[in-house]
Amino acid sequence: MTRTITPRLRTLVLLFLAVTGALLAGAGPASAHAALTGSDPAQGVVVPKAPDQVSLTFSENVSMNSNSIRVLDPQGKRVDTAKPDNLSATTYGVQLKSGLGKGTYTVAWQVVSADSHPVAGAYTFSVGAPSKTVASVGNQDAGGGVVGWLYGFGRYLSYAGYIVLVGGAAFVLACWQRGSGVRALQRLVVGGWLTLTAATLWLLLLRGSYTTSGSVGDIFDLTLLGQVLGTKPGAALVSRLLLLAAAALFIAVLFGAYDKREEGAEKRDLTFGLAIGGTVVAAGLAASWAMAEHASTGLQPGIAMPVDVIHLLAVATWLGGLTALLVALYRAPADTPVESAAVRRFSRVAFASVLALVGTGIYQSWRQLGSWSAFTDTGYGELLLVKIGLVALLVGIASVSRRWTGRLSDPAVVEAGRPNGQEAAGEKAAAEEAAGEEKETVKASAATRKASGAGTSGTGEGMPAGKAASGADDPERAAQLARQQAAQDAARQKRVRDADPDRFGLRRSVLAEAGVAVVLLAVTTVLTQTEPGRTELDAKAATASSSSSSSSSSDSSSGALTLDMSFDTGGKDGKGVVRVDLDPAAVGSNEMHVYVQRPNGRAFDIPEVKVAFTLAAKKIGPLPVAPDHVTTGHWSANGVQIPMAGDWTVSVTVRTSDIDQVTVSKHAQIG
Repeated sequence: MTRTITPRLRTLVLLFLAVTGALLAGAGPASAHAALTGSDPAQGVVVPKAPDQVSLTFSENVSMNSNSIRVLDPQGKRVDTAKPDNLSATTYGVQLKSGLGKGTYTVAWQVVSADSHPVAGAYTFSVGAPSKTVASVGNQDAGGGVVGWLYGFGRYLSYAGYIVLVGGAAFVLACWQRGSGVRALQRLVVGGWLTLTAATLWLLLLRGSYTTSGSVGDIFDLTLLGQVLGTKPGAALVSRLLLLAAAALFIAVLFGAYDKREEGAEKRDLTFGLAIGGTVVAAGLAASWAMAEHASTGLQPGIAMPVDVIHLLAVATWLGGLTALLVALYRAPADTPVESAAVRRFSRVAFASVLALVGTGIYQSWRQLGSWSAFTDTGYGELLLVKIGLVALLVGIASVSRRWTGRLSDPAVVEAGRPNGQEAAGEKAAAEEAAGEEKETVKASAATRKASGAGTSGTGEGMPAGKAASGADDPERAAQLARQQAAQDAARQKRVRDADPDRFGLRRSVLAEAGVAVVLLAVTTVLTQTEPGRTELDAKAATASSSSSSSSSSDSSSGALTLDMSFDTGGKDGKGVVRVDLDPAAVGSNEMHVYVQRPNGRAFDIPEVKVAFTLAAKKIGPLPVAPDHVTTGHWSANGVQIPMAGDWTVSVTVRTSDIDQVTVSKHAQIG
């Protein structure tokens, strides 16, 4: 729950919006899911003779096995040696068998990116000339299918278990220490521990099949399990299990020795020790996600991982504490209601958690997106907008809860604060209710005695319950009446507590918060398995660039030349693809068109674009050409003179701001 809007809070909101703009405007390159950025042979090219190897370049380091890169001939037979090699930092290759014939070959790959997610793809190239192919690479949707769904559900349960475990324990220690003796809260926290433990074991079993075949039959393959234990994600899951053992000890002390300890200096010391130990365990559990997922790779991992830990701790403290408060409001015994002071303490803790959540969320958004356009141009950005909307809705409902909290009073105070007439009326109603309950009890007891033959024991059917209960000859009935009286007292106390309209309103608003939180957690789980916006845009740019050589060769045969070149000036809107069309790409006069597009393929304007042609072998050039702007993302020039045939270097200078520009170039046979 959060505070209502104040001038100080308004200033904080404006400040974080300004920081957001600065971060998003100055974004640099980063990645998370691996993306294929290059290949040799390139996609779609026709080479004169079969290559000795096929190499793939990714945006980051990846994990491979013997089946990670497969090369299939036109008949669908595998023609690689099944021994991928790491040729450079991010380039991997596989040797091909000798004596390969002409035709179209298929390259299929499936790897595990540094952030633990499997990625896959396929492309073709031809030797001599294209041909028909019967090669089948199956489903290239890595991490999908039944196993993918089960793995995603396991991730959801692991996040939910962590939030309930950490948030519930934090609520008890920081806000409501009397809650350590409430059975409902004990079950909540223990349930969170059991859920997280079971989900972690489940993910460990699924991991091997999830990153390789995707087959349900491979879930219990011990060989795959052994391979998983040797990977970074496997080590993270094992470390999480070890930390859960420490968490079990923490829970035993919290709901055992701590609950039984009397108030005093000794209990305060134990509270401090549990707070320190619990924070260490909670941070360690959060680090088991940070060390193996998005935060562990790409831009600034040394900063991103601690920020991710803080983000997870803030989420758990807020949403897990909210769940614990909901349980306390609905399930706490009538003689141990959650005090208004405890609710106010949680309100302050939740407000601090929201501030931490906003700060770390801004950094994570900048790191995974890098530009405003990525919010709408990528699936990750669209999901992030949904998450931001849900958080805003949650904060709005929390502000309502905050108002109810301000009016909340303890049941005893409410009862004492009633007017005399209202108090008397209440007492009268309670007395009448108790009398009615007593009559019903007497009737039921009499019927029971009559049925069991106890009617002749010397006690009349109409004898008052008090006298019957005091009979030494019927102790069982006395115990029954005592239990009934205790139940009546508890029910009466519960009715008095629930009669407080402020407490009733708080319960409803907290329940609404919890409902939104469930949906928010689901969106967050999907978000962690989605390719980040930066990587998605980089992959699109790389795909466009990798197809340039095949485009230029096919267009040259028809009397035209097309060159695609990716650029990055380093500034705002500094990434994109520039395309140069030269027609007829021959000696003499040519018509040239230049197109500038964002990585997602949308045309956009830039302040300046210039082209130059250089024939280094003959020491000709550079010959500058300044095309005229035609429309959005389109420039053209007529009468571009190429003096002689040769291997020309086509250079394009792209300027995206007053200070940000870059020159990219490619070689092409002209004439």
